[in-house]
Order: sequence, then C-alpha cells, then structure tokens
Amino acid sequence: MWGRGADAPVPAIGVLSGEGVMVGWSKMAEDLLGYRSEEILGRPGTDLRMERDRAERIWTWRGGQGDEDHRVGMLDLRHRDGTQIVTRSERIRIDTPGGAPAWVIAAIPASAFTIGTSVLEPLLAAAPVVMVAWDTDLRSAWRNERAQGLEGVFPYFQVGRPLPEDGSVAPPELVRTVLAGGEPVLDREVRWSQDGEERTFSTFLFRVDGLDARHLGVCLMAIDITYSRARERLALLRRASVEIGTTLDVQQTAQELADLAVPRLADYVSVDLTEAVMPGPKPLERLGPMAAGVPVFRRAALTSVQGGVPDALWPQGQPVYVPPSSPLSAVLESGTSYFEPVVHISPGTWLDDDPHRAHVVRTMGMHTLMMVPLKARGRLLGVATLIRTVDETPFTRDDLMLAEELAARAALSLDNARQYTVEHDAALALQRQLLPRKLCGGDAIDLASRYLPSDVHQGVGGDWYDTIPLQDSRIALVVGDVTGHGINAAASMGRLRTAMRTLAYLGLPPDELLSRLDELYARQDEEEDRSALSPIAATCLYVVYDPATRRCVMASAGHLPPAIVRPGGEAAFPDLPTGTPIGLGLGSHRSVEFELDGGTLLALYTDGLIERRESDLEEGMRRLSAALDDGTAPLDGLCTSVIDTMVTEAAEDDVTLLLARTRRL
Repeated sequence: MWGRGADAPVPAIGVLSGEGVMVGWSKMAEDLLGYRSEEILGRPGTDLRMERDRAERIWTWRGGQGDEDHRVGMLDLRHRDGTQIVTRSERIRIDTPGGAPAWVIAAIPASAFTIGTSVLEPLLAAAPVVMVAWDTDLRSAWRNERAQGLEGVFPYFQVGRPLPEDGSVAPPELVRTVLAGGEPVLDREVRWSQDGEERTFSTFLFRVDGLDARHLGVCLMAIDITYSRARERLALLRRASVEIGTTLDVQQTAQELADLAVPRLADYVSVDLTEAVMPGPKPLERLGPMAAGVPVFRRAALTSVQGGVPDALWPQGQPVYVPPSSPLSAVLESGTSYFEPVVHISPGTWLDDDPHRAHVVRTMGMHTLMMVPLKARGRLLGVATLIRTVDETPFTRDDLMLAEELAARAALSLDNARQYTVEHDAALALQRQLLPRKLCGGDAIDLASRYLPSDVHQGVGGDWYDTIPLQDSRIALVVGDVTGHGINAAASMGRLRTAMRTLAYLGLPPDELLSRLDELYARQDEEEDRSALSPIAATCLYVVYDPATRRCVMASAGHLPPAIVRPGGEAAFPDLPTGTPIGLGLGSHRSVEFELDGGTLLALYTDGLIERRESDLEEGMRRLSAALDDGTAPLDGLCTSVIDTMVTEAAEDDVTLLLARTRRL
C-alpha cells in the first residue's frame, strides 16, 4: 500500500470476491462514494465502474489486462449520485481460508494522491520543471504545479486523462518502450508554438519502480530551454558576421547565407538576386502586369537537407520565373517579408497560378514558408526563401525576425560585392583597353605576353607592358607596376604608358627617359596638389634592343631585373642598378648595356609573378629560372607554361609576363 506519512491520505478499502461481488466496505469507501455498507455489500463490483458497456466493466474488474497478484492504476468510479470520481487505485490478490481468491482494492481520489513523504511532496510539486507521471495504463496519475500551467497546451497532463496516440511531448510508443525496458530517454528536445510564440523543452522519460521492484509507471520531466534557444539564435547571428561575406563574390556570398541557415533555421533555402546584382549573358524582363511567368531575377544560391536538392525548381545561375500572384512578386514590390506558418495547397491560394511549385510543395512536404527581402542602402537586391520539410515545427515570428536579421547582414555583404563587381569590371575593362592589343617586334624579336588581374583586393592593379618600335629598327620593351589597385591605378598606368611612348619616340636612352618621366610626374603631383599620402609611384623596367649591333641597353626605376636565357644556357638575372621609382622626383637612374646573341630569351615581369607570402623574392626568382629552363620552346606555349608553374593559387597581385626572343640575322 501507499506510504503512511503524516500527510498521506487514508484510502477507501473494498474487498471483491472471486465472483466479482463486493464482500467488504470501509468507512472511507462510504465517504468517498456515498454508499453505505448495507447498500453495496452483495452487489457486483461492476456497478461502481463508469464504463457504459457491461462486458467492458466485467473484463476490467476481472483482470482483463492480466492476472497479476498486484496492480496499480487509475480507476473511474461512480458516486452514488452518478458523478465520476477519478481515483488512484491499488489491487492486491489474497486467498480466503477456503482457498478461493479475493481482491483487496484501496483507492484515493487522484487529486489527493501524494508522492509519499511530506518532505518530497512540496519540493516536487513546486519544482521549476514540468513533472508528470503516468501509470502502467498510460493514464496521467500525478503532475506538479508547473505542469498544471500547461494544461491549455497539453490537456493530457490532467490527472486521469489517457496519453493520446499523437502526443508530441511523450509519444505513447516511446513511453511503452521506457516502461518495458527501463532504459531512460534523456534530453529529447520538444518544440511547440502557440499564437506565434515558440517554446522549447528538453524532456526526460524514466520508469518509476516500487520498493518491491514492481513497475509503477513512467515519469516525464521537462525543462524549459526557450532561453537557451535564444542563445542559439544569438550564436547564429555571431556566426553570420564571420561566415557571410568572406569574399567579394556575389554568388559566394549568397551561398554562404543559404549554407548558414540550413539546417539551423530551415530545411531548404534559396537566394534569388535581381539582374542589377547578378547579371547574366542575356538581360531579363522586368516584372509587369501584362503576362504571368516573366523572369524577375536569377537563382544565386540554394541549399537543402535533401541530397541533390530535389526541392528546387531552378538550378543555380538560371532565371527564376514567378507569376504576379506569387508572394515573391509581392515581396519584390513591397520590400516586406512574407510569412506563411502553415502552407495551404487547397484551391483558392496563390499556388493555383503556379502548378509547378504546387507539385514540388506537395511532393517534398513543404509545410511552412518565409520569404525575406534582401535590402541594403535603400536598394532591393533579391529575396531569400526559407522552407521546412523534414522539421515538422512551423516557423514562428521569432524565426522570421531571425531570418530578417540574417538577410540584413547578408544584404550588406551582397551590396559590397555588387559595388566591387561594378568597379572591378570597369577597372578591368579600362586596364585591358589601355594595354597593347597587339605586340610588334618587327624583324628583330619574337614576342609573347600574359596579363592576369588580381583575384583579391580590388581585383585590378596598375601593371602594364608595352613594345615600342623605334628608329633604325630598334625596339623598346617596357614592363611596369603602378602602386595601388582599382580604377585609379589603371588610369595612372594609362597616363604613364602614354608619356613613356612620347619620350621613347624622342630617342632618349633608357636612364634619361626614366629620369625625365620621374621629373614629369613629380612636377604634376605638385601642380595638382595631390595628397602626400597618395602620390603617383610606379616601378618600371625600360629595355632598348638594336638588332643591327645586338646591343641591349636597359635601366630600372625600382623594378626587378629581367631574366636572360642565352642559347644553351640557364636563366640569369643581370646585376642591374636599381633606380628610384617613378614619381618621387629624385631622377637617380643608370643604364647597363649587354650584347645578346641570336636566340637569346628575355623575360620581363612584375612582382606578382614571383612574390608569395610564404617565400621571398629570391626564392621566386629561382622558381622563375627553373620555369624558363626550356628557353627554345615556342614563346606562346612557354608563356602559358611559366604562368601555370608560377601561379598555383589565387594571385594577390596582378601578374604580368613579357617574353622576347632575339632573332638570328
């Protein structure tokens, strides 16, 4: 029987014969059910049950769930006035002197049931965690005050209520497994939402056994970890500040947003960007009222928990078609989010005009949806769509706020990438326009060149190369590097190249030409009152070759020496005086003269070809010397081979290479 502490309730006692007739009745039983002993003794015990079906009552009374000698559970008993009383009952088999079985039944009202001692009862009743106990029939036998507060959400927490088959907090099959095997279930996360508010619990299920090792039922303990959920959201936002916008590539930034949100927030995410942000080879039409299904933007990124992304209608890079009735169109027009916690696919919804999407929604089980605009600096850049398929929990308003915050951070990175792309494309176009389109070596030398813009920083620097035909069949070779990146560096390079060509046509020797160029740009800085923090500065190597005399004269303005590969020999770097860079106004330059045999190879380059963070310039020059080992190979193929050998990863600076081979006359 139950414990006999000072506060333990006194049970009502009844004795039932083997034939199911009441043969014993206590004073507490009379007080509980209203029957006096003379009214109940000799009557079938089934008269006290609430079940309407007589066969069901008899089956229950006679141990239809087993012939145990001892059983604890819930009983719905009938009061004399016809009302129902839910009791916590204990049935014990006894043997009469004649050997016939009988059962002693002790019952107390479920509302008066205590755990057992005056010390534990108030402690557990007022515990700051949800606690519920079910008996072996999976009927609620006890709950504490915290569980009573959740009665509106989980009505089966009420004492006497059976556990429903669709119980989300404690699935009956799981409770039966714990009851049978005794293995507890620890830290099972359960989420539910009401009126847009989401609550999250960490639940624990464990079996309760009596002192005699009999199974009494299963206890649920649930801890509200909603605040922990908020910390998870904050951690996700912190990750967004680190993982979104790691590059200045639009598609990469969009993909980082999608990858971060799956599966932490959604099961499927797509990011679609407008034509201004992600242009394609063919312009898209604009959203208009005249025709449905016009393309509005392009698919920039998508991620799904499903392998192969079967829940996507359009792959990455393709135009996305939406009808005017689609929420996507509404988000584009209004710039506000669309929130549909429960997706309705019945007739009369926006999916009627989009049968392809409707098919995917049904097939993949898409049941909750958010569409969030990507806006930055007053510009609408695109829309991020978030969907759940595997996760059965609907999106909440908190999820929408989190998605909007992620979208806002991603939009700033996307806008930065967009502006970078615009400037990069403009600078690259200007750079390529200012570089020579055709190299002219005449009868003196064969030429080949390569130019690779930087993959980092602002993408384009001020590297340039040139070949200038001079009088008497001579030819000038030039390679240079303007400090800085972007449009300004490209424009400065164009001005330097023009000025150098003008001075070269005057027939000046290399050292004098570089000194004049230095003086010219230093004076220009003074006249234009340029900031001392951003003067024009450039390194340059100027080489003049005379095929008639095979003499080669060169001078350097702070630039690296060329590599010279003589016929049958190895690459060597001449001891060239390093003059001051162009733009400083010092005019300190000296020329060096060499004689070059026919078939000699000259390699002019910028530091982007040989410089790496992990190695110094000397190491880079040794690598270049090895790459030029086959100096007799065709120049175009040799140019490609050298670039492939020297540039093995994303270049941090522009890469320029100019190869010239003297002809045998």
